[in-house]
Amino acid sequence: MTEIKLTQFSHGAGCGCKIAPAVLDSILQSSKINIENDPRLLVGHDKKDDAAVFDIGNGRAIISTTDFFMPIVDDAFDFGRIASVNAISDVYAMGGTPMMAVAILGWPINKIPAELAGKVLEGARRICADAGITLAGGHSIDNEEPLFGLAVTGEILISNLKQNSTATEGCSLFLTKPIGVGIFTTAQKRGIVKPEDFDQALQTMLTLNKPGETFGKLSYVKAMTDVTGFGLLGHLGEMVDGSNLSAEIEFSKVPKLTNIDFYISQGSMPGGTKRNWESYGNGIEGVDEYKRSILCDPQTSGGLLVAVEQGNENEFISVAESIGLQLECFGKLVKRGEARILVR
Repeated sequence: MTEIKLTQFSHGAGCGCKIAPAVLDSILQSSKINIENDPRLLVGHDKKDDAAVFDIGNGRAIISTTDFFMPIVDDAFDFGRIASVNAISDVYAMGGTPMMAVAILGWPINKIPAELAGKVLEGARRICADAGITLAGGHSIDNEEPLFGLAVTGEILISNLKQNSTATEGCSLFLTKPIGVGIFTTAQKRGIVKPEDFDQALQTMLTLNKPGETFGKLSYVKAMTDVTGFGLLGHLGEMVDGSNLSAEIEFSKVPKLTNIDFYISQGSMPGGTKRNWESYGNGIEGVDEYKRSILCDPQTSGGLLVAVEQGNENEFISVAESIGLQLECFGKLVKRGEARILVR
């Protein structure tokens, strides 16, 4: 089979395909979607959270989410794996345990061989197996551009539920994966990325956010979300706005992919970076063009942003170490001020 590069068939890549935050807000407001007064719906679309959560009684709840996008890598097997890790992450971000998934596949049958769609599904099955769940079915369409993702169902004890809007003043901020994926994948599309540099970005995208299941059981973890297409500042902005707080972060302590500065110097920034800043930059201070290129970089299958109650940082770091993570606090949540987020 002639080598086919999937990214050549799509106008966007990964979570960078997301509709800009400001546009999404406009869509949701204009659609006039009404949520019935159902007390069993613990988290709905009005919360701007990672997944919906539904109370099924006896202190337990079901988590439901879906996520799909166009190729961010050329290899079909890796595309299936990345899209699956990204979709399952929403359950982990709520502190839950995934139960099963169904696939969402769009494929340009007349442009790309069906065998490669099979490779995408193989990648999805591999990740589902790693997460301990079954890929139970799905739906496919003939589409102009390739896209893939999962609808995932999870479960959780309601007492362990984590949301992105429940942080408290004084919380310390941690991030479980380095950022910069959008920059590195853009460099790959331009043909300038070094193999060893792209491999670190790939491994980041292929790492399940399974630690969220552990963090969900920690009462001092007050809020949690995953960092994807809106970038670190976008998802942190949702956390501070939802919690009526502000954030102060130290740019030097934000985890970043190695050699990121070289690719920034080459102008390898995705278009989503600019769209992100234009959507939510108001009220964010201390951000120059360089910092913006990193902090607004759209992440695909990014890490967990965790808010830890003040005084519990050392215990949290120890728990993270016990499951293989080396974490450092990069910021604090403070009383709501003029600046939503201050970058030092």
